[in-house]
Amino acid sequence: MAIDLFSIGKFTVHGYGLMIGLGFMAAVLVGSALAKKRDLSDNDFVNIAIFVLIIGFLGGKILHVIVEFKAFLADPMSVIGSEGFVVYGGIITGIATIFVYCRVKKLEFLKYLDLFATVVPLNQAFGRIGCLLAGCCYGIEYNGFGHLEFPEGCIAPAHIGLWPTQPVMAAGNFVIFLIQLIRYIKGGSRLRTGTPTALYLMLYSAGRFAVEFARDDERGAVGVLSTSQFIALFTFAAGLILFVLTCKRSQKTEGADN
Repeated sequence: MAIDLFSIGKFTVHGYGLMIGLGFMAAVLVGSALAKKRDLSDNDFVNIAIFVLIIGFLGGKILHVIVEFKAFLADPMSVIGSEGFVVYGGIITGIATIFVYCRVKKLEFLKYLDLFATVVPLNQAFGRIGCLLAGCCYGIEYNGFGHLEFPEGCIAPAHIGLWPTQPVMAAGNFVIFLIQLIRYIKGGSRLRTGTPTALYLMLYSAGRFAVEFARDDERGAVGVLSTSQFIALFTFAAGLILFVLTCKRSQKTEGADN
């Protein structure tokens, strides 16, 4: 487990960057195939994905700067130039990007958002494997079953038993992806628009809130909660509200049909 996987001449392959790239490509391939099944434009999906990648990365980096603002004031480049990235910043700016694109192109926002909510966990799962390779997002000291020990050169403290936060988060994201994928495919026309997004927000927020208790890296705090836990309260609530609203809308539609 090291930041650099291998080098060919002056070209170095970084584990974190490679996993982010593989996750993005995997999500785009799956999302394009699903778009065709739902009569959505796979071309627009890919275009949105590229915008989300760029703007979402900037959003995640900006939130990282906000979380680490004291360190940023002391040494700006140490924060901007680091591998630090807050996922919620990417999620929030990503949703905003999808909304703007759909408004401009006159596409159905929630349907495309549901598609992204189905495949984004796959990208996040690969990203957490990247975290494992870089040693970031590491856990509290722990020497029980499944503990991790990082070598020199990683972000995590070396040669100390740590709770396996990165593998747990990666596995959790893979599980969310499988749940979303099965529902999206099997639901067909019966799948209520908005429910994939609502379910993603609730599942990811709940899982992230729980895992944060086992993390030990510097990531900011709001009172007794980490920054991510604080944001998770709002994203979970947003998912719950969206779920209730979609169910009510579906019931009204069914009642009108009857």
